[in-house]
Amino acid sequence: MGKISDIALISQVVLFNNKNAYGELVERYQDTVRRFLIHLCGDADLAYDLAQETFIKAYISIGSFQGLSNFQTWILRIAYNQFYDHIKVLKNQKLERYDLLYEGQFTADPAYIEDMRMDIKSACLQLRADERTAIVLFYLEELPIKQIAKIMRSPEGSVKSLLSRGRTKLSQILKQSDYEG
Repeated sequence: MGKISDIALISQVVLFNNKNAYGELVERYQDTVRRFLIHLCGDADLAYDLAQETFIKAYISIGSFQGLSNFQTWILRIAYNQFYDHIKVLKNQKLERYDLLYEGQFTADPAYIEDMRMDIKSACLQLRADERTAIVLFYLEELPIKQIAKIMRSPEGSVKSLLSRGRTKLSQILKQSDYEG
């Protein structure tokens, strides 16, 4: 038997309050949401908390899902909003911002890899939040520009500009750290 579509599961949740159907949606998307939030905030525990809040908020408002985008785009938009709501609270409390945890796939010496991760992490901190978000969604989550535009509620051209500026800034920062690119 084939996989039940997201729309069918959403319909079961909305019409019949089927918690098992919602559980299936959570199973399908929890890794993506957690990974996205980890890349944004750099703290696995916080990312898991924000992911849980994301799925609670999505459950409460699932009746408002209109199907104009796919469920993944909709849930990542909620996660994006949860993260930035959290950042606003932190800014109000005058705490430092969270950074990006980069998880590359390398086969070099573990010490070198860790140094590189720290350099990339530090470089990403120097990007504007919107540039960092676009970079994470495009390169780490491998989402298409059209979907990123929906998540960020920006025109596709703006997302392309954010990616271009972000890449350029990362390249300049890493070259200053003696990386070739």
